[in-house]
Amino acid sequence: MCSTLEPVRTRLDQLRQRAGGQLVQGFYEGLSGLARLHPRAQPARYGVEVIRDLPYLPGSAVPEHRLDVYRPSDRDGPLPAVLYIHGGGFRILSKDTHWVMALAFAARGYVVFNVSYRLAPRHPFPTPLEDVADAYRFVAERGASFGADLDRLVVAGESAGANLATAVTLMSVYPREEPFARAVHETGLVPRAVAPACGVFQVSDQRRFARRKRHLSRFVFERMAEVETGYLTEPLESYGPTLDLADPLVWLERGEAPARPLPPFFIPVGTRDPLLDDTRRLAAAIERLGGVAEPRYYEGGIHAFHAFVFLEQARELWRHKLAFLDRHLD
Repeated sequence: MCSTLEPVRTRLDQLRQRAGGQLVQGFYEGLSGLARLHPRAQPARYGVEVIRDLPYLPGSAVPEHRLDVYRPSDRDGPLPAVLYIHGGGFRILSKDTHWVMALAFAARGYVVFNVSYRLAPRHPFPTPLEDVADAYRFVAERGASFGADLDRLVVAGESAGANLATAVTLMSVYPREEPFARAVHETGLVPRAVAPACGVFQVSDQRRFARRKRHLSRFVFERMAEVETGYLTEPLESYGPTLDLADPLVWLERGEAPARPLPPFFIPVGTRDPLLDDTRRLAAAIERLGGVAEPRYYEGGIHAFHAFVFLEQARELWRHKLAFLDRHLD
């Protein structure tokens, strides 16, 4: 009887997990769309102009190979720049759902390159990172034409975007054999600072969070497990050294000295975020390598709470982040 019911249970589990993922996607997309309708969400209110849907990969007709440029219209350049990489577990969302992050930086005087990339599981690892590498090269080659000061470049992102931001930064300071990683390194451009928030800095072994004493709900753990199974679709051993680029935390914990100095990292996370331990480990790994890391822990903060900019705690995080960048961008 059990063997007869097992395929049914498996199918029900798959349907439940799919529904859970769609629920999360619908929530964030709906919230982003509603917020965009608010009068205070208009870029012109903050002296910001937006150039939409620029192709960052020449000759590509892929819709995800696009970025938006947010830049102050009332300030003389060159201005500090941000390459912003959205989150969503590598599976959902886009630059269009993360306009508030780009606007928040641009309203404070940054030229922002807000990028989309192809999504898992249709486009698993390393495809999203390859796209981000192409966007990085676009900024290196053409960023100055939009008024960006590339000597003051920040790479930022949250959740899965924090993973991608960290990986592309490490590609800029460590020489590697992967063609897309080599292309990033050969630009010679190293970010002045990095701001990966609430990151999943190790994609493999998501069960490590369930092994912690803190209880994880089934719904939350399934969303976390989807990050791994959707992004890493092959047996881990088949990736070889390239797995470093999905697990930049593990890479840094090995303690290999970079060829170029690591930029300083601002690493915020809420204490109720199930990914909290990854931030602690990342800060420790950077400091062991002699780098600068400023982890910030926000009591009671949930995952990606800083996106809810109407909350005082979110505004506090933004104040801390901008102050950190002011110090390190001169």
